[in-house]
Amino acid sequence: MNSQQTERRARKPLSRDRIISAAVQLADQNGSSGVSMRALGSSLGVEAMSLYHYVANREQLLDGMVDAVFAEIWLPAPEAEWRESMRRHAESARETLNRHRWAVSLMDSRKHPGPATLRHHDAVLGCLRGNGFTVPQAAHAISVLDSYVYGFVLQEAALPFTTSEELDELAESIFAELPKDEFPHFTELAVEQALKPGYSYSDEFDFGVTLILDGLSRIRTP
Repeated sequence: MNSQQTERRARKPLSRDRIISAAVQLADQNGSSGVSMRALGSSLGVEAMSLYHYVANREQLLDGMVDAVFAEIWLPAPEAEWRESMRRHAESARETLNRHRWAVSLMDSRKHPGPATLRHHDAVLGCLRGNGFTVPQAAHAISVLDSYVYGFVLQEAALPFTTSEELDELAESIFAELPKDEFPHFTELAVEQALKPGYSYSDEFDFGVTLILDGLSRIRTP
């Protein structure tokens, strides 16, 4: 950042929302561990000490960042049909966390959840309760859906490929090193599923959500 850019940023008035937004952008680039008061102040063109008027410490900053991520996730209405609502909510959560992958490990770890976080949980619970789920059933539903979404996002982030071309190259290199016929089921999966034209690992997400929703339908109180 040159001196003119720093000066222009410094002229913009600081606010808690502006600080949180900048911290989220910094985390998107460098992960949450890369968000320090000094780095954040530099990105905003101010001294780090200026930030403490709006956020008391780094933990409070992380609380705000997580709350900002929750605010991006689509929320259902209490009277909405539950299956489609839970599917849309899961898809929105996945899309949001793929934009902010640093947030996955922090989503449920905050001791001081913000208003967007609480609004999020209340809306999902309200939709389930409004559609006949008992309190324990609603708790089970949220737990299994959140676990699935968070886990899928982590798995997607860890995959050593992002395109079908990269998958083909990876498979070719693996098969070149495999002893012939030693791993027949792995080979079968690759040839008959993963390497077929049009296959995308992201399609597995919808299958898993459908499986969960079918299971929740069976436990739901009529």
